[in-house]
Amino acid sequence: MKTADLRKKFIDFFKGKKHYVIPSASLIPENDPTTLFTSSGMQAILPYLLGEPHPLGKRLTNSQKCFRAGDIEEVGDNRHTTFFEMLGNWALGDYFKNEQIPWFFEFVTKELGLHPKNLYVSAFRGNEKIGIPKDTESAELWEKEFQSVGIDAKVVDNAERDGMQGGRIFYYDEKKNWWSRAGIPEHMNEGEPGGPDSEMFWDFGEELFIHEKSLWKDKSCHINCDCGRFIEIGNSVFMEYVKKNGRFESLPQKNVDFGGGLERMAVAVMDEPDIFLIDIFDTARKKLEELSGITYTKASEEEKKAFRVILDHLRAATFLITDGATPSNKDQGYVTRRLLRRSVRFAHKLGINKLSSHIIGLSFIEAYKDVYANLNEKKELIENEFVKEEEKFLATLRSGEKYFNKVAESAKTISGKDAFTLYSTYGFPFELTEELAKEAGKTIDNDGFNRELKEHQEISRKGAEQKFKGGLADTSYETTKLHTATHLLHASLRKVLGEHVFQKGSNITKERLRFDFSHLGKLTAEEIKKVEVMVNEVIAKNYTMTREVLTVAEAKKLGAIGLFEDKYAQIGDNVSLYTAKDEKTGEVFSREICGGPHVGKTGELGKFKITKEESVSAGVRRIKAALE
Repeated sequence: MKTADLRKKFIDFFKGKKHYVIPSASLIPENDPTTLFTSSGMQAILPYLLGEPHPLGKRLTNSQKCFRAGDIEEVGDNRHTTFFEMLGNWALGDYFKNEQIPWFFEFVTKELGLHPKNLYVSAFRGNEKIGIPKDTESAELWEKEFQSVGIDAKVVDNAERDGMQGGRIFYYDEKKNWWSRAGIPEHMNEGEPGGPDSEMFWDFGEELFIHEKSLWKDKSCHINCDCGRFIEIGNSVFMEYVKKNGRFESLPQKNVDFGGGLERMAVAVMDEPDIFLIDIFDTARKKLEELSGITYTKASEEEKKAFRVILDHLRAATFLITDGATPSNKDQGYVTRRLLRRSVRFAHKLGINKLSSHIIGLSFIEAYKDVYANLNEKKELIENEFVKEEEKFLATLRSGEKYFNKVAESAKTISGKDAFTLYSTYGFPFELTEELAKEAGKTIDNDGFNRELKEHQEISRKGAEQKFKGGLADTSYETTKLHTATHLLHASLRKVLGEHVFQKGSNITKERLRFDFSHLGKLTAEEIKKVEVMVNEVIAKNYTMTREVLTVAEAKKLGAIGLFEDKYAQIGDNVSLYTAKDEKTGEVFSREICGGPHVGKTGELGKFKITKEESVSAGVRRIKAALE
């Protein structure tokens, strides 16, 4: 069964149970400052789990793209990935355990054809301290399902200590069988929902893992141990509690929040424990074999680890870039950069020393384009970002590794200064230096690195204060006029193209302005004309350019934009806010945090003319303009 077929079977199954299909949310969460990435299916529907009515009803299903940055270090074995698809179904105050458990059992045994003898499940042991009872109801429902196919399902309550004991249904505590975004109940925030869950596992067979050479042969194996014999393929969360005033109260509605890893279900269907052998990796894996001259199934364990890291990281980076996380030094973009650079380093270990990451990335676009059409739409952007990032990193990788090896030869601990040199001079993310140190049996002076980084940031900020804000060549009247024109241009671009437009840099002389901004596509002649006309209309209306001194928070509350907001915040609380405003009507055209200077009235500018529009890099455009 192909992965695409499995995905379709799941969606169709729950459509047949009167569920509405909702699209996958972006990997970059909207209106959720608590997390960088979408890591579960429930994130996008949290308001509806708390009681807000969903416009499509009380039964929903989808396949959600997910990314978990915390799993980066885990990648390299046969089952961990950072990016995955989560098959989900939800009941928002509708059905509950009596329907969910039989339906999921029906899906895996009848639709997927998984043999029940290889299926095991878990349930919540309960916690008297927080007033949550043992989930005997789920255990009893599972017993009935197994009995319906002729399997006597023994219930076990101490598998962590005594192993399987012939059991089929196992109770675990909140570390294993409680679900909330924060983890265990004690870590949950006020107002956060959660509840006991019931997981299903697939058994690859005792003979594969409990043998003479196994590290686990003398340990108590159970469905939640780490030997690799079992893999979780689905988790039904019975979200019925909310934390209020430190206590757990019942939610106004009982919800079902199911999540099942698409790739994990696929390995269960194949009865193959290596997730990197499922069909979705086939083309990319073969390309990697061609590039390296190594056959994956015949590779050493170290070579297999390299294959897995590259395949996982480049698939994840492909999706992250598509959803807007292009490589950078902060937030989501930093994680994308780390994935790309880590994959380049592991390719280096396989003897691949030429540009190759984009080849693997394009393979994933081909594999997923029928399901996620925007991958194909962003194909050029993805390829450009891969090539650009790999070129940068390949140029410094060898010299950076030489520098590290030289330092590591004579020291047990990598100093903070050396770690910072690798970061600032060779472009090594700190985590990469940590990996190198670990492989070499060395430690790193983390505190020393942080001190070096802080000192560098302070020097950079002081340097920024000494320079004129906004990239002005001088403070002459002609340059000042063009500086004001950039504010009107910035606001006009956002009004014509959308609020995704932000300044990425500028350079202004007496003769012309150069303005870089975020936008994917080439501007049409019509769009350029609209922007030009809009700027000239504001000039003709002779708006006043007013300056106010406000805190960053106050300026942002007014809707201000500005390239240097974060730097201003570090320099001090107060910033200059320049507003283009009609004094008679009160109409505001633009509000921007800026160091100045500006003309008093827009009518002083003359006629604004765009002379050129071009690409600077992937996702960044440039406009050149003059005043006549």
